[in-house]
Amino acid sequence: MKVSRPRPIHKILIIRFSSIGDIVLTTPVIRCVKRKYPDAELHFFTKKSFYSVVEANPYIDKVHLLAEDLQQNITELKALDFDVVIDLHHNLRTLRVKKALKVRRTYSFDKLNVKKWLYVNFKWNLMPPVSIVERYFETVAPLGVVNDGLGLDFFIPEDKETSKDDIPMGHWMGYVACVVGGSYATKQFPESKWKTFVEQCSYPVILLGGPEDRPLAEAIAATDPNKVYNACGKFSLMESADLVRKAKVVVSNDTGLMHIAAAFQKTLISLWGNTTPWLGMFPYYGANNLKDTISPKFTIVEVNSLSCRPCSKIGYKTCPKKHFKCMQDIDNQAIIKDLDSFWQQELKKNIKK
Repeated sequence: MKVSRPRPIHKILIIRFSSIGDIVLTTPVIRCVKRKYPDAELHFFTKKSFYSVVEANPYIDKVHLLAEDLQQNITELKALDFDVVIDLHHNLRTLRVKKALKVRRTYSFDKLNVKKWLYVNFKWNLMPPVSIVERYFETVAPLGVVNDGLGLDFFIPEDKETSKDDIPMGHWMGYVACVVGGSYATKQFPESKWKTFVEQCSYPVILLGGPEDRPLAEAIAATDPNKVYNACGKFSLMESADLVRKAKVVVSNDTGLMHIAAAFQKTLISLWGNTTPWLGMFPYYGANNLKDTISPKFTIVEVNSLSCRPCSKIGYKTCPKKHFKCMQDIDNQAIIKDLDSFWQQELKKNIKK
């Protein structure tokens, strides 16, 4: 009897539409798939607004951008005759794409939506203690792709790097990068808490975020204009990422720049509000989880005693309970203690160099 052999893999499509952090979390899979199949063309399908996140990634051969009319994308993708489709987003739009492409070897990420729903609504935590990255690798396991343990990637073109002249001279010897923005208000450290942080912090501070975060950052910076430089809205994503890369320590809400900090293996203080690390989106350094492999490069600061947390798997404009204790009750002294420890570690590294 004649045995049919699998079709050789010449073209691979990976899909992840959003957001910045979610896309950064796919980068270990992108790298390991390309290294497993170095001769195959690797295509990545995402939203136009997130093109900069992957444009310099050397493991990607071509980026496809989501059009207003999805059928336009489908027509383009069908013509490319992919051998493998890896869906790391797994929603109705990606389902439509997969159905239209009719690629036999299609692998879709399990979002564990039922477990997330039980966790958010009944506080029954059945979530695995691993990063979403590890679950992404479960998706591509049938292709023989394994995690190389090298963590996340983020690539900044040389012409998009910052220079010393882009920041105040008082910050040239080192600074703390504080990411004040976030996709939802309930994932953002409050203004009053940031002001307290600035007062207690012994080091220069650069505030990072988008143009929409500038009013908040102005209020924070007013606490100590000499110590704090408000960079919100002044720099592109790539430039902000470069400022994160050059920081001694990063303090961040659960947002895209937090994952970029992890990609650069930065020491990081991660602030959590209405969501929790158990949803799988904690900073990932290559092998760390929430139980037996804890990375020494970051700390998680959160309030574990609240029965209402997590109240959502993503976030809200305002606290549903109106008290916002998940952020308001965070101990600023714990943040400062971790910051001092990390800062001293970085100084010792520089002395050894």
